[in-house]
Amino acid sequence: MKKSTTLFIGLMLFSMFFGAGNLIFPPFLGANAGTNFPLAITGFIVTAVGLPLLVLTALSFVEGGVRSLASRIHPIFGIVFTIIVYLSIGPFLAIPRNATLAYEMGLKPFISDFPFALIGFTALFFLLVFLVSLNQSKMMDLMGKIITPLLLLSMVILVVVGFVRLQDGALAPTTTEYAQSPFLKGFLEGYNTMDALAALAFGIVILTTLKQQGATEGKMLRREMLKAGLLAGSLLAVVYCSLGYIGVKMAGTSTFENGSDLLSSASYLLFGQWGNLLLGIIFVLACFTTCVGLVSACSNYFNSLVPKFRYKKISLFFSLIGFGLANFGLSTILLVSVPFLVAAYSLTIVLIVISLFHPLFKGSSYVYVSAMTLTGIVALYDGLKAFGFTFGVVDKYMSYLPFADLGLGWIIPAIVGTAIGFCIYLIKGESSVIVSKPVEK
Repeated sequence: MKKSTTLFIGLMLFSMFFGAGNLIFPPFLGANAGTNFPLAITGFIVTAVGLPLLVLTALSFVEGGVRSLASRIHPIFGIVFTIIVYLSIGPFLAIPRNATLAYEMGLKPFISDFPFALIGFTALFFLLVFLVSLNQSKMMDLMGKIITPLLLLSMVILVVVGFVRLQDGALAPTTTEYAQSPFLKGFLEGYNTMDALAALAFGIVILTTLKQQGATEGKMLRREMLKAGLLAGSLLAVVYCSLGYIGVKMAGTSTFENGSDLLSSASYLLFGQWGNLLLGIIFVLACFTTCVGLVSACSNYFNSLVPKFRYKKISLFFSLIGFGLANFGLSTILLVSVPFLVAAYSLTIVLIVISLFHPLFKGSSYVYVSAMTLTGIVALYDGLKAFGFTFGVVDKYMSYLPFADLGLGWIIPAIVGTAIGFCIYLIKGESSVIVSKPVEK
């Protein structure tokens, strides 16, 4: 495979990952972390870059993507878990969120209360998303060779001018969390990008693209996937650090409600009204490429799950759902979807980490089932809590779990479950091994 092809696939992967959340969380982190910014951004990069790369690595070793990984617990679990992940990360949260933020940052600043502006913008937005997602063989050319370079150029202009012209802000931690445990706070903030879950969806798109470009043999697929992932991850890390430092510099200029508010202020301070145009271009391009990637990934999965539903019709269906929910209001979407994400994130991390050590226990189902069961109990609890449920005495005992106050109460149960499963595997031996179909035949 040509080096230029791998380069453009890596750029396409970067553009698919880099959506609205990737823009707004790093600068807000920088403004709040102050002198603890290096530790905080390191924690952020671990979950926002490191975890997605681990997911892509794990997916490159199996056929069938995330469903094959999840089916190591049980085939039914594999289907249910994958459907929840795809629907949560796709049409019911990330897709409409990106479209709405593209409107808020890309068009709304230039118009007043123009009637039906949101409907008109999102209709055109999703029409283009649908058309681009139809031809996956052309996605690399459009996203890797055209859109991503434009996005990166816009980002470079904003960041370089910001570094030169912005004065250092008040370099002191402004929140208790960043003062006490900046790394863990940054680690948790990296969850908000949702890129570890997005990698579950994007992995199959990248593998399909690599196969279309000639990487059909297992070792080559893994090697090219790793190259593309490292390129995309490196670019993401550089962008996160740069945006975060813009937030550090803006910390003393005002108080900000969120990252988009901070970026709007920074761009206006640097470029005046032209700053709104520059930031609007960045948001629209970033949100568009992410939506294209998610529509394509979700359509691929459901087409493989139910082949009689053609890819084109599924893409149209998800584009229409995204259009409808983008005009319905994100507050309702977040209310329903975030609890699913809270539960899915911990299960995803445990599943991916265990799969990387698959050969050490020869794929024993006991390890997978035990670890995921104990993790799942805490994940289900956290998800229901996010819905607003309370459980009386159960809440008290759950609060005793290490790291529960940080939203990481699942870590110790996952470790204990893995240890129990491994001990059972040592006792039972080969009878517990899963037959897993590898990429390389």
